[in-house]
Amino acid sequence: MTRRGPWFIPAAVVLVLAAAGLIVGIRLARFEAPPADTIPLGSVEQKEYRALRQRAESLEQQIAALRPRGTYILIDAGRNLLTLFKDNRRVLQAVCSTGSGRALSDPVKRRFWVFDTPRGEFFIRAKYPNPVWVKPDWAFLEEGEPVPRDLAARLAPTELGDYAMDLGEGYLIHGTLYERALGLSITHGCVRLGGRDLETVYKNVRVGTPVYIF
Repeated sequence: MTRRGPWFIPAAVVLVLAAAGLIVGIRLARFEAPPADTIPLGSVEQKEYRALRQRAESLEQQIAALRPRGTYILIDAGRNLLTLFKDNRRVLQAVCSTGSGRALSDPVKRRFWVFDTPRGEFFIRAKYPNPVWVKPDWAFLEEGEPVPRDLAARLAPTELGDYAMDLGEGYLIHGTLYERALGLSITHGCVRLGGRDLETVYKNVRVGTPVYIF
């Protein structure tokens, strides 16, 4: 059986999401407490308050230290949202499409695919302008078509849009011919973006830029 990507989120990614204030769709709230002078001096409540405030400030410092430096991408596959950060500033938040989770089998060669977008920490491995998709076997099998032997029959020069960014293991951030379907979980595991958002991301990242998918 072939599964496209892991089913777990590494602890490092959880820390990054917490540092960015985005985890399970919840933004971390800064600890706010009443002024110390509203609590009677010398009281047990004031001592507890001071200890709590020190703890909160310590946690904020730890989270700030974990926040990635420079440019990075967060992809919320559950909500189909891609966010681009640069120097701790949100440059772009865009609707995307991620894996459908559908399964496909090839009974002849006994192959099996699950079209999920993997979760975890990745890096931009390569950037391609005007990418050409070389359609794999499953692209023909799911359409009920015979798998061609000729490489030329596999080439689809317009399917990926104007740009593609390689995340490794066959997964890409790329464009789409069907922008109306953005926001839906319908891909074979890649992350699709609309043309303008794709161009913004492409021009703001470099090879080595981290990508966190959760």
